[in-house]
Amino acid sequence: MSFLRRRSAATPTGPDFDVLAMDPGDWPGDLGAGLLPGPDGRCEGIYLRYDLFGGRGPAMLIGNLPEGSPARELSEGQVPFEVAQLLAALGNDEPAEVTEIEDTPVWQGDGLLIVRRIKISESRVACAQFDRSDGVQVTIATWDRPITDDLYQLLKPLPAAMFQAG
Repeated sequence: MSFLRRRSAATPTGPDFDVLAMDPGDWPGDLGAGLLPGPDGRCEGIYLRYDLFGGRGPAMLIGNLPEGSPARELSEGQVPFEVAQLLAALGNDEPAEVTEIEDTPVWQGDGLLIVRRIKISESRVACAQFDRSDGVQVTIATWDRPITDDLYQLLKPLPAAMFQAG
């Protein structure tokens, strides 16, 4: 009776927060999602990987990390989790570090975001980060493409149920 097995407590069923990201229908490529499980079975974050068609590799990662997620705790100069994931997906094992952080105001819908533009020593990576009003930190990392203000207009809250397992 394998269907009666209990789900492991360390495997989250999904986030308990909406995920701010580009709608999968707006992306002309392949999309994958990954959950960051906590030791207590809670979801400590989710990231979406946007790949180009034709197996040409990842173009962008968007992560949503709630307050208390260990992936948000970085040492001085350490790149955000999403940048590390993007570089790993590309097979780039060269060390990268944060070289500069600049706060920039950006309009998203009717609200003003204070976006941290994070410069990385690997110059082909662009990274931007901001905090949502519910305490979730959103990070966008792109490969060989700038992050323009237009991208923020494409971000939409995707319901947590979209990422629930089972």
